[in-house]
Amino acid sequence: MNNILYLLVGTYTLGLSEGVYLYKFDINTGNAEYVTMVKIENPSYLEVAPGGKFIYTVTENDDKPSFANAVAFDKDEVKLTLLNSEQTYASAPCNIAVDKEAGHVVTANYGGGSITVFNADSTGKLSAASQMILFEGNGADSSRQEMPHLHCVMFSPDGKYLFAADLGTDQIYRLETNYSGKGDFLKEETLTSFKVADGSGPRHFVFHPSHKFVYLINELAGTVIGFNYDGKDLKEFQTIEADTLNAQGSGDIGVTPNGKYLYASNRLKGDGIAVFSINETNGQLTKVGYQETGIHPRNFVITPNGKYLLCASRDSNLIEIFEIDENTGLLTNINKNIEIDMPVCLKFM
Repeated sequence: MNNILYLLVGTYTLGLSEGVYLYKFDINTGNAEYVTMVKIENPSYLEVAPGGKFIYTVTENDDKPSFANAVAFDKDEVKLTLLNSEQTYASAPCNIAVDKEAGHVVTANYGGGSITVFNADSTGKLSAASQMILFEGNGADSSRQEMPHLHCVMFSPDGKYLFAADLGTDQIYRLETNYSGKGDFLKEETLTSFKVADGSGPRHFVFHPSHKFVYLINELAGTVIGFNYDGKDLKEFQTIEADTLNAQGSGDIGVTPNGKYLYASNRLKGDGIAVFSINETNGQLTKVGYQETGIHPRNFVITPNGKYLLCASRDSNLIEIFEIDENTGLLTNINKNIEIDMPVCLKFM
């Protein structure tokens, strides 16, 4: 059974979907089998806590309260149970991160221009929001960057820092973490930022498996920026085009477990995934291909063995499964689609 993983699917619940769905996925054959689901409103992004017992999701709402939700996973009964939900006190949380101790959960609030921090106890339940950090400023695009729009939060591999991408101000913020149990978890006095080109619109970023490089996908500019990472600071070394159609809809970014290939999804025009090879010595990207997908490929995930890439195409109501060519990084659709209404986030357990 070592070839079987659990695949979690977050959805928008405006139509037929009702929450987070769980599938069994065979990482050798690419076969998927539906198992169960848990009802949560608009769980558009989710993260699995270390240990795999708990899952944390957002409830992304614009015009009514939004939440962070705690879900328990019972592996013996293969059951998902909603533990509790706590308000983010900011609109449209679209991303969530869990620290390495599984004791803190942070949401990126796109509409609120903020991040919200929650404590998680040993049972997985969330406390009421313990901290909120508001950001200021705007960007060059008056229609999309009129205020901060936090789109991604991620802990550094060693857990010392939280990084946050702000689409609205073209910045990546960094904050030190505090595990002492005394005072705020995020040390706001340590806040610093790394600026990217005006009008870029930082959306999601990913650490290379070597932890030497960080890659950022920019929604508005349609570019991928590569940074050297020394364990603390980011130093830009490359900007390369992922979206050649200027659609202003670049979505997600990911790197294969072996560190050889990077993928970046694009929406709104020419929906698909740009494929890059990675020079493992200096991190430089070279574009090697482009894979068409369903409509609006918002998010994708790569299997831990590096064999498959699963892409959630929101407006085609399906998850496409692509095999990764280990010699080129190019993708081949194996035609084993998972049909589900408005899938927008994929994670493996």
